[in-house]
Amino acid sequence: MQRLLTALVATPVLLTAVFLLPAGWFFALAVLVVDWAALEYVGLVRPGAPGAPLKVLLVLVPPAAVGLWLATAATGPVPSQVVSLQALAAGLVLTVGVGALVLLARTPVHEALPAIGALAFGLPYFSLAALGLGRLQQIDPWLLFLGFAIVFLGDTSAFYVGSRYGRHKMAPVVSPNKSWEGAVAGLVTGILAAAVWSWLRLGAVLPELLVVALATSLAAQVGDLVESMLKRGSGVKDSGRTFPGHGGILDRADATFFAMPVLLLGVWLLGPETLVP
Repeated sequence: MQRLLTALVATPVLLTAVFLLPAGWFFALAVLVVDWAALEYVGLVRPGAPGAPLKVLLVLVPPAAVGLWLATAATGPVPSQVVSLQALAAGLVLTVGVGALVLLARTPVHEALPAIGALAFGLPYFSLAALGLGRLQQIDPWLLFLGFAIVFLGDTSAFYVGSRYGRHKMAPVVSPNKSWEGAVAGLVTGILAAAVWSWLRLGAVLPELLVVALATSLAAQVGDLVESMLKRGSGVKDSGRTFPGHGGILDRADATFFAMPVLLLGVWLLGPETLVP
């Protein structure tokens, strides 16, 4: 009952933000949410590097997300030289920057590798999630709605089909309750959600959009398993207690954080004009 009441309250709030907030304000909200999730992430990875400056991630995520937002603001083809410079800058931050930070913070030697891994993964993980949420909403709120439909309906289908018909465990060490039967059901549901969306929104089912939906659904399932892996490694059930009965933000958004950048990439490759009536 607690889970149901939380969902009944959170869903209208989420949809109101998606469809009514201006793009800039929605992006700011997305940055705030992912930074909150980053705080939960720091709590999960802290046991592996208790002496490392992991909380600096909370300071790095917002400017990294804003940098990505500004870097993708230009319309039309982006000059290859600009793209190369941006890729080089991002690579330097994740190598030289993170390495220097861990070194200068006098991190214990045996914690250096876990600390570098946690920061180098966490920075793009959260900043790309904010970018995906913000850009999809800016292009067309219905595209973000599509993303949520693929993730949430696929997750619900995977849960119920897996609970009823699951016989082959997908990742028993990481997430004992997940099955291959449930995973397939989630993928099929995600594709069907995209087909219905395409028919109702565009008047036709675009095969290329179904391919993007498949990739988005796969990313969502990987995101869910990755967060389960982090929790299993830390020995905790939930990343936080933000949502009664649902756990923390990271527990609810783990699949979304992987899925939205993939959906955004698919939208860019297809051309936003083909998906916005």
